[in-house]
Amino acid sequence: MSKARERYTQLLTNRTQFLDTAVECSELTLPYLVQQDDNYKGKRTLIQPYQSVGAKAVVTLAAKLMLAILPPQSAFFKLQVRDDQLGEQMDQSMRSELDLSFSKIERLIMDYIAASSDRVVVHQALKHLIVSGNALIFMSKDGLKHYPLQRYVVNRDGNGNVVEIVTKELINREILGIESPKPPEQPVNGDYGSTEDDAEVYTYVRMDENSGRWLWHQEADDQILEGTRSTAPKGTSPWLVLRFNTVDGEDYGRGRVEEFLGDLRSLDGLSQALVEGASVASKVVFLVSPSATTKPGTLAKAGNGAIIQGRPEDVGVVQVGKTADFSTAANLASQIERRILEAFLVMNVRNAERVTAEEVRLTQLELEKSLGGLFSLLTVEFLVPYLNRTLLILQRSNQIPNLPKNLVRPKIVAGINSLGRGQDNEALTRFIQTVAQTLGPEALMKYIDPTEAIKRLAAAQGIDVLNLVRTGEQLEQMKEQQTQELQSKSLIDQAGQLAGTPLMDPSKNPDIAEQAAGVLGNIIPPQ
Repeated sequence: MSKARERYTQLLTNRTQFLDTAVECSELTLPYLVQQDDNYKGKRTLIQPYQSVGAKAVVTLAAKLMLAILPPQSAFFKLQVRDDQLGEQMDQSMRSELDLSFSKIERLIMDYIAASSDRVVVHQALKHLIVSGNALIFMSKDGLKHYPLQRYVVNRDGNGNVVEIVTKELINREILGIESPKPPEQPVNGDYGSTEDDAEVYTYVRMDENSGRWLWHQEADDQILEGTRSTAPKGTSPWLVLRFNTVDGEDYGRGRVEEFLGDLRSLDGLSQALVEGASVASKVVFLVSPSATTKPGTLAKAGNGAIIQGRPEDVGVVQVGKTADFSTAANLASQIERRILEAFLVMNVRNAERVTAEEVRLTQLELEKSLGGLFSLLTVEFLVPYLNRTLLILQRSNQIPNLPKNLVRPKIVAGINSLGRGQDNEALTRFIQTVAQTLGPEALMKYIDPTEAIKRLAAAQGIDVLNLVRTGEQLEQMKEQQTQELQSKSLIDQAGQLAGTPLMDPSKNPDIAEQAAGVLGNIIPPQ
């Protein structure tokens, strides 16, 4: 048995209970999301719940999480110079210029992410996190790939750090370029079987303690596929193992749906009872007395408005008089539905065409209050490695310059506990207004450098100021030009005032013409 398939078999048992719970959570919310391995390629019809509250709750919460961690109109990170390096290797005055340069690099990175399909894959992974509590993302230079819980196993050390990952997929043999082997061996317990056209491909990922690097390769038919060996530094691994909630000592996470699994079960049962009860209550049956002259066949064949022979008292209607009893179940279902919608932040959804920065901040605050330390976990397990890997890919392809790690560090600004661009802008604006109101406009112009303030405001808003804001040299040239213009205007005004005096009259003072020509020549240079 190969190393990859062997480790997959050994680690499969520990995943079983988590997968069973995830499948039940999926059946009550989004049935297509998580399935048992024997449902691969649609071998069995999915079970549909009797309510859509679970699906609405998962989709809404996933959209809000997506808005909070990857805002569409701003960067989720900020490049900044390490504070301990300021004053040692670079001057403090260079900070604003560096912020502007970093802002340009951030826009390049966000443009790269926007042009890719990363957001689609991340949104799918978030739905899996909410339902199953687990998701696996692989970052390649071609984009992201998501693995649901039924497609991978993981092993963690005592501190919760990932040390092993094994994935399993079915890939067509023609794509792999391998021939069909002998009849397959006994399939792994609880796993899906493969056909002769498909090969079971295992990807084995492990942390090498000696080198401190991630190593992985792919195997099919117990043989290592040629050209699949790869490696990556520890801090820039392309394999991101995500969890929603963590429990000490467990290799897998727990989802949000699992926390409200009891309510979802109850709501689904009540919804089924209400639907079936309403169906029974709406059934109408006509009874004809055995001794009646009215014939049942004639009554059944009679159309709307038909005229037949019979007596009205011969025909009766049977109805279920239990409609009022449904109110108890309906009220309880309504209470459970409200609890679920509040827990998944569906009750306060705002319909808007454009998402503002303030709405993003309020969404982050709302999520932090409702979900506790989710942002901290997503920052450690997703945002930081995702950003590091993206920076590495762009630097290797020369799309952005290499950033010295000893001077520049990225800072995640998604979440309520960090200051994003909008918060930086607000804080800077509030500081300038406070100085102006407290000390007056004169003190503001005296102590605050306008050029530096404009640059920092532009950097806080992510605006490129190239050819927009004048440099110090340009401002100095403008100042000198204005000074010369004022001096020339003053001399001209003085000359105009003296022109009306007897001293400046040529008839009374013949030498004044030559003197005036000399003065004008000094004011207005020859063309």
